[in-house]
Amino acid sequence: MSKILMPIEWAVFWIMVQFHKVLSFVMDPNSGWTWILSIVGLTVLVRILILPLFAKQIRASRAMQIAGPELRAVQQKYKGKTDPESRQAMTQETMEVYRKHGASPVSSCLPLLIQMPIFFGLFRALFYTLPEHSPGGKSYGETFGGMTPELAKSASTSTIFSHTTIADSFLSGTIETKLITGIIIALMCAVTFLTQKELTMKNLPPSALEGPAANMQKIMLYVLPFIYIITGPGMPLGVLIYWLTTNVWSFGQQWWMIRNNPTPGSDAEKVRHERINEKRAKKGLEPLDFRPAKVEKPVEEQQIRVQPKRYEKGRRLSDEEMLERARRQRAEAQAKRRAQNPGGSSAAGRKGSGKKKSSAKKRNRR
Repeated sequence: MSKILMPIEWAVFWIMVQFHKVLSFVMDPNSGWTWILSIVGLTVLVRILILPLFAKQIRASRAMQIAGPELRAVQQKYKGKTDPESRQAMTQETMEVYRKHGASPVSSCLPLLIQMPIFFGLFRALFYTLPEHSPGGKSYGETFGGMTPELAKSASTSTIFSHTTIADSFLSGTIETKLITGIIIALMCAVTFLTQKELTMKNLPPSALEGPAANMQKIMLYVLPFIYIITGPGMPLGVLIYWLTTNVWSFGQQWWMIRNNPTPGSDAEKVRHERINEKRAKKGLEPLDFRPAKVEKPVEEQQIRVQPKRYEKGRRLSDEEMLERARRQRAEAQAKRRAQNPGGSSAAGRKGSGKKKSSAKKRNRR
């Protein structure tokens, strides 16, 4: 594992050193806050680089939400059937639904899959590599990823407040370190809970609030904070800063996306429509009607009856000739009607029905 993560550790140190050089122009190079902000800069850079993957994740998530009812219908269709033929048919129909809507369960996990190696690389860099390159370590005096011996000494000894460094953790630090890391873990739990409950759940359409996917979303509300509480105390402070920063970034990114481009049919879309109409009301404009337009069925044009003639110029017509003659006369009559009534066939139909009603009334009076 260490050999696999070594290139990532090298890149993590190199990026941190570049941010440290820039921040050193306005901050103390040997301050723990300078190194903390270097880790924040690393996090922001990673999140900017994976923005295209985030956009792909949003599209995939919405496609999965739209495909949800059809997927549940397929599952219900084969519920209780365990024979190989039924399982194969269910798999084929499920994949067909995915292809139809362009959905992919893997796409929604791409940003997380990209960040996990960086997360573990940062963990190893702060927990193992930095102490090894610091004074007293077995690799002290060597330069790794731009981390010179002087910078390694600064990163491992620069403190936040009194005694806490970026390599300290809740389990190995002082009371001050335990307090700081405890606050950071609590903030991570709060931000993640708000992201799931106040943003993600409100951006789901009604069809996605039922079934296994909705149950999984509800479970994640409490599972993720619990994971932070279990794993957080063993993480170096610098890793917790990375974790908290990426959670805050995710919250802001989700908030902006849901505010400006919510999922159709969700509560978030209703809130956006209300916000737009409130702004229009302040400007004295009429509210917009966001309800989907009803598709009216076209009114069928009233048929024109043509009495076929059996004889023409003393010659009896065949059935084919009579049918062709009737079609030609009907087409001419329809063209003449359209020319006289450009407003549409529906008006002609209404006029015709009105004439029929008036003639019926006259007959009743008589």
